[in-house]
Order: sequence, then C-alpha cells, then structure tokens
Amino acid sequence: MEAVAKLRNVPTSPRKMRLVANMVRGKQVNSALGILKFEANSGAEKIEKLLLSALSNWQAKNEDARIEDSNLYIKEIFVDEGRTLKRLRPAPQGRGHRIRKRSNHITLIIDAKSDEEMVSKKAKKAESTTKAK
Repeated sequence: MEAVAKLRNVPTSPRKMRLVANMVRGKQVNSALGILKFEANSGAEKIEKLLLSALSNWQAKNEDARIEDSNLYIKEIFVDEGRTLKRLRPAPQGRGHRIRKRSNHITLIIDAKSDEEMVSKKAKKAESTTKAK
C-alpha cells in the first residue's frame, strides 16, 4: 500500500531540488533519511521533512503494520516547476534586468516491497555477480 506526500511552492529552483531528489530515488526509507540528514544542500531538509510526512501518511493507512518490518522504499519522487516570480533589478543607464525567482512542487510516493520482489532482486544480483567472475 503506497502513501503520497506533496510539498508545493517551495522557494528553490527545480534544478537544485532535482539534484537532491535523484540521490534518494529508489532507496530504502532508512537509508534515504540518513543521506538527507547529512546532505549540505538546502533542499535536503525539505525533502527529509516531506519523507517523514509520507511515512506518517503510510502509518495512518496501515495502522496494523509496523514501519520497521514493512521494507518501505521511495517508489517515486519528482520535482515539477512551480510559479515564477518576476522581479526587476536596477541596471546601468536606466535599464532593468529581469530576475526570475523560481519555485517548485515535490511529490513523493513510498511503498512497501513485497517479499517476492526482494527475493527476485537478490537472485538477479547473485546471477550478475557469478557472470562477472
């Protein structure tokens, strides 16, 4: 059962936020939280808070399940461009340069991996290591 969390109108450029989102895409929730906690990028703390919100949403949907036993991972995370505020900065000779203050929307989906998926991944990994040798 998946859970969704959305964060809208974050005052950071989408390009900078996608760098952080790419680091945690597809990772287990525990390892993603560890990565985000020690990442220096300013978008990391916002995505960390969003991930905790998604965990809370998942817990509300699955009250009988424990988070520790459920093999949660980040199924999908994407960053869309939000609205752009246009400002003018004074420039020489009476002109004005346009400043674009970008924002973004983040959508994060977490899901629990089934035991079959975990077994098939381990089998594929073992198969690829034996071929490499």
